[in-house]
Amino acid sequence: MSLSLGLLSVSFPLMTSLSQTRAWLSLSFSLPLSLWSTQTFPAMQPVSVWQWSLWGLLLCLLCSSCLGSPSPSTAPEKRAESQGLRFRLAGFPRKPFEGRVEIERAGEWGTICDDDFTLQAAHVLCRELGFTEATGWTHSAKYGPGTGRIWLDNLSCSGTEKSVTECASRGWGNSDCTHDEDAGVICKDQRLPGFSDFNVIEVEHNLQVEEVRLRAAVGRGRRPLPVTEGLVEVRLPDGWSQVCDKGWSAHNSHVVCGMLGFPSEKRVNTAFYRKLRKRAAKASARRPKPLGRLLAQRQQHSFGLHGVACMGTEAHLSLCSLEFYRANDTARCPGGAPAVVSCVPGPLYAASSGQKKQQQPKPQGEARVRLKGGSHPGEGRVEVLKAGTWGTVCDRKWDLLAASVVCRELGFGSAREALSGARMGQGMGAIHLSEVRCSGQEPSLWKCPHKNITAEDCSHSQDAGVRCNLPYTGVDTKIRLSGGRSRHEGRVEVQIGGPGPLRWGLICGDDWGTLEAMVACRQLGLGYANHGLQETWYWDSGNVTEVVMSGVRCTGTELSLDQCAHHSTHIACKRTGTHFTAGVICSETASDLLLHSALVQETAYIEDRPLHMLYCAAEENCLARSARSANWPYGHRRLLRFSSQIHNLGRADFRPKAGRHSWVWHECHGHYHSMDIFTHYDILTPNGTKVAEGHKASFCLEDTECQEDVSKRYECANFGEQGITVGCWDLYRHDIDCQWIDITDVKPGNYILQVVINPNFEVAESDFTNNAMKCNCKYDGHRIWVHNCHIGDALSEEANRKFERYPGQTSNQII
Repeated sequence: MSLSLGLLSVSFPLMTSLSQTRAWLSLSFSLPLSLWSTQTFPAMQPVSVWQWSLWGLLLCLLCSSCLGSPSPSTAPEKRAESQGLRFRLAGFPRKPFEGRVEIERAGEWGTICDDDFTLQAAHVLCRELGFTEATGWTHSAKYGPGTGRIWLDNLSCSGTEKSVTECASRGWGNSDCTHDEDAGVICKDQRLPGFSDFNVIEVEHNLQVEEVRLRAAVGRGRRPLPVTEGLVEVRLPDGWSQVCDKGWSAHNSHVVCGMLGFPSEKRVNTAFYRKLRKRAAKASARRPKPLGRLLAQRQQHSFGLHGVACMGTEAHLSLCSLEFYRANDTARCPGGAPAVVSCVPGPLYAASSGQKKQQQPKPQGEARVRLKGGSHPGEGRVEVLKAGTWGTVCDRKWDLLAASVVCRELGFGSAREALSGARMGQGMGAIHLSEVRCSGQEPSLWKCPHKNITAEDCSHSQDAGVRCNLPYTGVDTKIRLSGGRSRHEGRVEVQIGGPGPLRWGLICGDDWGTLEAMVACRQLGLGYANHGLQETWYWDSGNVTEVVMSGVRCTGTELSLDQCAHHSTHIACKRTGTHFTAGVICSETASDLLLHSALVQETAYIEDRPLHMLYCAAEENCLARSARSANWPYGHRRLLRFSSQIHNLGRADFRPKAGRHSWVWHECHGHYHSMDIFTHYDILTPNGTKVAEGHKASFCLEDTECQEDVSKRYECANFGEQGITVGCWDLYRHDIDCQWIDITDVKPGNYILQVVINPNFEVAESDFTNNAMKCNCKYDGHRIWVHNCHIGDALSEEANRKFERYPGQTSNQII
């Protein structure tokens, strides 16, 4: 219907029923005249009551809130900004709610560069794709490089935009990226209510393998994990299916083993499986019920995949040529059988699988590889040994092939991720390799073509890293946390028992420390331990009250608490009760302290210092014991002085374990001491006997200097916060009190200077192996020669043997 009021003409919607019409008219005519006075609308002239009611009807039509209508639907509308755009998730291996983001614009599909990409941008894109929100995002073409245009670069979103077109960028099609920098998103597997996927399509119409597993062919109760041999099963959208073995090759087995966390494969005893199938067929004919022990029976064969053809270098089975059975295929795998694979576990997992420890081939010469800075096994910054010095790898052209070579070389499976941009923290020192290009078949990273670089070619902000596929060991099911405020903290509970009934119990808090807590957090899959707690009175123990483990002593490298030394039968606890049981607070990141060893060597010298200048140092126990019986204030002490510069290369700030309420004020040096012992300084004989020592009885931790792009956060002055920021270092100059070793009583000879940071493991670090530094030193009673300073794990095994055997035999510095 249409109504004309003076110059205003309005068209009313057609009412769908008589009751709706009555409701509209009733509301319109019931509006009081006082609401429409000339004071409210001075431009209006007095009109009749009937005209006022028509005005009320008009305004109510224009403002749905007047009618009490329901709030707008939360379903996304077809936005004008997104018209002409279509979105899809692409790449593999992936799940339906993750992948490389591709946009179709003007009939052409393209990608998004990962420069400046953030989780906020991922939120907007996931909503464009019909999901409620994003849980993460990926960079460096994790799902494979795309093709075509790179539509967006430097995409910057706040996360509240209704369309990606509302986000800032360099403009459509304006990019300086390559497809190796394609961005991806990981969306929450929850659809927006009423989402219409008019602008979202799925790029892959073919099936993809999401997961692979081995199912043991013979069941014998509780089999040890990980499973290293069995029938290959792949998870498809309809569930788990078997693979036909026709045309199955060793290359296929190599890829499957890599996905499951194993570095290599071995030949399968096919005669055993043929015999097993014959027995299963006979048993099936004789008995109506399936055999309990035989899992590989005819009824259970459900083939979903055949025609697998891998080259052996693929990181995932989806990268191989695959053929899937159709739903209407009646004859599947005629004359064939399920594919069987047998894998060889790496050294770290050989013992738990019940196999003999496999000897992994070592690279020729000194070439070795290690991972640093990762919070889980099989991940970290890649470091390589060259000419006795460890260095990092530049991430230029770093890809899954090179990362998989590293993972297999270290005894893991193929690479799950090839990380760039120092995602596992920045290294220190040399960068040995760049532009590594592997085929995937090399036994070592050093066998891959690469470029030797100089410091100007690459920086440590480009250090390469990896995340490797690991075997499933099931250790995470034997431990849990209770009572904490989040899943990262709580009282530690372990499962014991077997072959009888299993039960949960607590761990005695006696001697529980950082190393034990780090093993617990690793077993839980929660990374590092911020704290190992011996008292957990503030966490509710729930129904578990029995202490089932005590005397736990770990080195910190174990995969589970079962591998640590502990009381197996007799439980002995000094303090009883659930309040004195072990607890942990876990974190995905940790600090990593490293001493600048070259600076120690450059600044070492001897000083004879008068006793009357050492009162403050004596108060802090920085002198040898013989100083107590000296003729104060006369005489002197002979001091070996040097500077120490301690860098934090980790991914979390180094903070003292004790809170500010327990810091101690020292009047002599005018600052608060936040740690009882932060560093040990020792002089050792060649056989390791200590002849002199010095230590920081307490320490004032602060940021002395930082890298260019890092700001200082910690300063001791004025009761400030103490710590060392990631990317900063704390410098203690050679000319300050206690930065020495009192060698007054040391006789001339050949010695080892040893410096150990965080010696009591009070604060968790991602790597404790680099906390010790050693130097050769030769003392003739007047001068000292300090040389060959290196971090404890910095040299090759051969160089370390020479170091221990011939200390002080050569000198390259005279002080």
